[in-house]
Amino acid sequence: MMKKLVLALLLCCATASQAAPEPDAFFRAVSVNNVSGVRSMLAEGMNPNQLDAQRGDIALVLALRDDADKVFKLLLDTPGIDIDARSANGNTALMMAAYMHKQDAVQALLAKGAKVNQSGWTALHYAAAAGDLSSMKIFLQRDAVLDARAPANITPLMFAAREGQEDAVKLLLSWGADASVKSDHGWTATQFAQAADKPGVAAIIAAAQKARAARN
Repeated sequence: MMKKLVLALLLCCATASQAAPEPDAFFRAVSVNNVSGVRSMLAEGMNPNQLDAQRGDIALVLALRDDADKVFKLLLDTPGIDIDARSANGNTALMMAAYMHKQDAVQALLAKGAKVNQSGWTALHYAAAAGDLSSMKIFLQRDAVLDARAPANITPLMFAAREGQEDAVKLLLSWGADASVKSDHGWTATQFAQAADKPGVAAIIAAAQKARAARN
């Protein structure tokens, strides 16, 4: 009787092990917008906040980057989802949504309580780099730190300048971004623009600094 009970338990454990969803399959399903597959694996106990072993992404970030919009909405409503979880490189879903110009996703994440300000890279850095003015305005209106310091003390203005995002640079300057701040490299936003061969951006910053000096 005891042997039969032990055998039954072993078979049960083996069956459960075989039925457990594989993380690789989960992230593949996320990437290709396979809603039913993702839903099934979540129901079977898949952790929605784990990192993809191959690329280090969380599922929310991967769904946004790969335009898996239906899966993104499913994940957003999944119990236990961590809205502010970071991928291995520090990306959050809000950062990726801004970088990808996904306004609906930005609004949905904020409605769920996503943090605008984070230590290190922020959503404003990513929105500025991508020239996503709508997201930038939303973040600034929600008290985003204007001169937030990412690693190497890079500010959103420096990031926008390096990427040649003239309208983003103008917006940040209009809100009072400090163009005199230097990164750990010893560079100002103007120098980032010059190094990236963005003379138009450098001229915009110079004009803003001249106007500010005149007012003072």
